[in-house]
Amino acid sequence: MNRIAIFVDVQNIYYTCRQAFGSQFNYRALWQQLCAQGEIVFATAYATHRGDDGQRKFQDALKHIGFDVKLKPFIQRADGSAKGDWDVGITIDVMEQAPQVDTVVLLSGDGDFDLLLHKVSRDYGVDARVYGVPTLTAHSLMEAASEFCPIGPAMLL
Repeated sequence: MNRIAIFVDVQNIYYTCRQAFGSQFNYRALWQQLCAQGEIVFATAYATHRGDDGQRKFQDALKHIGFDVKLKPFIQRADGSAKGDWDVGITIDVMEQAPQVDTVVLLSGDGDFDLLLHKVSRDYGVDARVYGVPTLTAHSLMEAASEFCPIGPAMLL
């Protein structure tokens, strides 16, 4: 059976779906789609924590679906910019899980992950799939993926 590991860059997916479609991503639909393709053995959503009720409800919904939710504090800088980046955490988890699975599924449009996908595909022979909004996903990430799965209306709430 195809063993699947899912890694979700929550902030990236939230903002790209909102910008492109004015809507939210349907994590339950993704889960059901991937369950039909194999056994999900690892599923983590990486998010920032602001402590508001809406965020807590969303995180609880992700947990109910089956995701482990990892949180980093949301940091608002004095210059108005914000920090809450999970790139290194996602990379470490992908590197740890890749030898144990057949398929790595990354939800992100961030081109910084292209080298990671090249490496795990080459070193471990995993199928590296990317789900992202086509117009807001780095071309280099799409090319690094074994398969690019475009997020469109069918994957939205």
